[in-house]
Amino acid sequence: MTPADSLIIFLALLLDLLIGDPHWLPHPVVAMGRLIHLLDRVLRRVWLNERVAGVLLLLVVVISSSGITWILLKTLTAMLPLAGWVAAVLISSTCLAARSLHKESARVATALLAGDLPAARRYLSFIVGRDTDQLEESEIWRGVVETVAENTSDGIIAPLFWLTIGGPVAAIAYKAVSTLDSMVGYRNRRYLQLGWASARMDDLLNYVPARISALLLILSSPLAGLSTSNAARITVRDRLKHPSPNSGHPEAAAAGALGVQFGGASSYNGASSLKEFIGDALQPLDERAYRGMIKLMYISTLLMAVICMVAAFCLRGLHVPFI
Repeated sequence: MTPADSLIIFLALLLDLLIGDPHWLPHPVVAMGRLIHLLDRVLRRVWLNERVAGVLLLLVVVISSSGITWILLKTLTAMLPLAGWVAAVLISSTCLAARSLHKESARVATALLAGDLPAARRYLSFIVGRDTDQLEESEIWRGVVETVAENTSDGIIAPLFWLTIGGPVAAIAYKAVSTLDSMVGYRNRRYLQLGWASARMDDLLNYVPARISALLLILSSPLAGLSTSNAARITVRDRLKHPSPNSGHPEAAAAGALGVQFGGASSYNGASSLKEFIGDALQPLDERAYRGMIKLMYISTLLMAVICMVAAFCLRGLHVPFI
């Protein structure tokens, strides 16, 4: 794996911001999801030890996803360098989720502002793992703002980080692990053993990006008209209060900047879960908090893009292979 070019990073992010993930365009995550679903059923029938099966699941999905990407890019580049370079931009773009995160969360916010709680609950269920069918308005706002905060790291900062380090192949490998975690990385009876390896690998790959995300959200706060000092204070105080070793960092930074409180009671597949509180309830979780979170997401994304492009330029320069 080689680092991505500055121009690839710039164009991949620009493409994501402009068009996101249109439904008519084939997406690698869809193929990954189908493979994971197939292997889930097959491995349960032929493998007795679920934890070993989970390791095999992780290896097959990550190696096949990154391997196919590597072969495709190598083949296209050998045939026509321009084609390989364009494919690298397109593949890299599919690993980023800024526009889709905004779009999907905005559907929830729009439904809430229209007073349509059933629609808001349904749209929220598309982007969170918790049960949403009984949530009230304040709980829906909490769910959507928390999700944008967490996925600013998982869906944008982390892919940019791995894209810069190892190019499209590394970004796809990260996306494969992230998809595995979202599908089998649950601490329930069905996936506690089978999803263990995927969940731990996701924790490992997000360790550095989550902490970078917290720093970027703090630095983004004044540009979004929010509190930098409170963002830093809450990050230091509450970053380890989340069950995940990583999610608490961006959530604490966002909660501090917005002056809101995350955590509390939730339900997952009918089972109640009580998470520690992150942040102080200085402001309500409402439309203002959501719009502030969207500003933080975009500003931190742009800051990370600049950092990544500078790092890539220092490592490789622009390196446009077809000129």
